[in-house]
Amino acid sequence: MHDSFECRLRWLVRLTLVGTLFTAVVMLVGAWTRLVDAGLGCPDWPGCYGKLLVPDSDLATLRHPDVPLDSFKAWVEMVHRYIATLLGLVVISVVALGWPLRHRRDYPWRQSLMLLVVILLQGAFGAFTVTLKLWPQVVTLHLLGGLSVLLLFFWLYLRLRLVVTPKPKNVSHCASSWWGVAACLLVLQLALGGWVSSNYAGIACQGFPTCNDQWLPAMDISEGFHLTQTVGPNYLHGQLHADARTAIQVMHRLGALLLGVVLVALWWRYRHWQSVASPLAIVVGLYALQAALGVANVVLWLPLWLALLHTAGAIALAAGFVWAWWRWRYQAAGVYSKTIDSPYNNVIAQ
Repeated sequence: MHDSFECRLRWLVRLTLVGTLFTAVVMLVGAWTRLVDAGLGCPDWPGCYGKLLVPDSDLATLRHPDVPLDSFKAWVEMVHRYIATLLGLVVISVVALGWPLRHRRDYPWRQSLMLLVVILLQGAFGAFTVTLKLWPQVVTLHLLGGLSVLLLFFWLYLRLRLVVTPKPKNVSHCASSWWGVAACLLVLQLALGGWVSSNYAGIACQGFPTCNDQWLPAMDISEGFHLTQTVGPNYLHGQLHADARTAIQVMHRLGALLLGVVLVALWWRYRHWQSVASPLAIVVGLYALQAALGVANVVLWLPLWLALLHTAGAIALAAGFVWAWWRWRYQAAGVYSKTIDSPYNNVIAQ
């Protein structure tokens, strides 16, 4: 029986790693779908013009005469749905494999159930994205939901590795305002990035570091962040006027600057913690790369491949931050070697 449990755990480790990587693929395909304006390639859900496969133009016209079929965009949208469905099956497999282990004290059963709940909500947001015609609020939540799925998969992978290869079970639960502030700013910046994308504000500002040759351009912040926009219009290509989109882009830039300062400060604070300094250095490096990609997107007018790299950078930055926080959490508990030889050897981070 023990060998059976160990085998099951090892399969779960592999499956959660696959789930993490596959979620990244699904998110990138979703970004590609949005960037090629295929989000409404199929006007209904879950099928496409009432079919599980993209139909011919005659059948599509009979089903939705007001929405002409674009076969390329319809197939792009359906491929995204197909692979998202496969991701849901991976989540169900994780829950099913973990069912016999649910009573083990060291098994993260609640996180598995949380992953299942989030993937179901993500499916609902996918449906609302189509039925509400790319309403920016739903599109942004759909992006954050995808990141939540990825990070839950990644967290499960780290937890399960700890179960398979036992280490001291004491875990630091001490509060840390540094990590909390950084995490909040990262979530806010990811949400701002989704808001930029869903409102088509990626090139609202021409030039960098100025915006439209001005340090303080005309902005309509109240309209740009008006979260009770009317549900119903087709939001493909956006509905906001130029000053509102400029406000979104400028806030995204300021958020990126603030996040960078906090991440560098976080690295500086823990630079003598041997197992945390390296992950945080990687996070700072990923942030710098992501910032460079953002600037390049503006300067080069948002080419498709570069916009996809910017999405991939956001995914990598979020995962890197979670990994660094994981190392800090267990290092503070004495699981990892605590510090580099330094004057701070006896400091416990707060």
